[in-house]
Amino acid sequence: MVLGLGAALGAAVLFGVGAILQAVGSRKVPTESELDPRRLGGFVVKLLKQPAFLGALALNLAGFGLHFVALRLLPLYLAQAGIAVSLVVTALLATRLMSDRLSALEWSAVIGVVVGLGLLAVAAGDAGASAQHHALTVGIVVGLVALAVLGGVASRSQHGASTALLGLLAGLGYAGVAISARLLKDGSLAELFHSPTLYTLPISGALAFILYSLALQRGSVTLATTPMIALQTITPAAVGVFVLNDAVRAGWWPAAIAGFLLSATGSVILVRFESVKH
Repeated sequence: MVLGLGAALGAAVLFGVGAILQAVGSRKVPTESELDPRRLGGFVVKLLKQPAFLGALALNLAGFGLHFVALRLLPLYLAQAGIAVSLVVTALLATRLMSDRLSALEWSAVIGVVVGLGLLAVAAGDAGASAQHHALTVGIVVGLVALAVLGGVASRSQHGASTALLGLLAGLGYAGVAISARLLKDGSLAELFHSPTLYTLPISGALAFILYSLALQRGSVTLATTPMIALQTITPAAVGVFVLNDAVRAGWWPAAIAGFLLSATGSVILVRFESVKH
């Protein structure tokens, strides 16, 4: 538990800083970019030419390494709530580096995320066994196809709602990363390479990263990030509890629910700190 929670918090720090750099790099790419197979290569190349975006990519990769450890050791609801601390990190950095100020509501949100995570840590039981779940794996594959199709449609739309939709789709993609990490089969290298989730994991992450970048360049960070945070937190938590047998300590369900709601609500309130003032 201690190792897993430490890994989740370490990942949150890296993700919090990386989100700032990703916003800077994404917004320097022309807004006519879209999720079209004929243009996707050019879009990725333009992103990779941005030093800030490369920094974000490096931090996100390092953060994922720590997040992966947390996903394997902790119940998904606790691992995902731990990652939500990245918004606290970003908010506190903004107060130091960008002379921003937290309102009373935002300070309450910071406290809420920290207290919520503490409640979850105390209430958490054992993580469900990491095992193949064929129906869930098929669901992830079908979901990835749907995300790519819907992302392509949303990226062509000039409607303001496309920003929120792309953020929502990115959140589902990151949820796929968390669930795939838990479904990876323990065993030999040969067995690992025969596991479908070895491939759904990076595909989910890459697709989510691109969808979120598209969302960031089309509209406000708040509109893009709020649905992403909500879906990437709630979806794996629900799958973990109801499908993968993640446990809560006997008698601690009220505290676990309160902790999860505090963390999730606080994260949504702090979403504005994903942006960077120029």
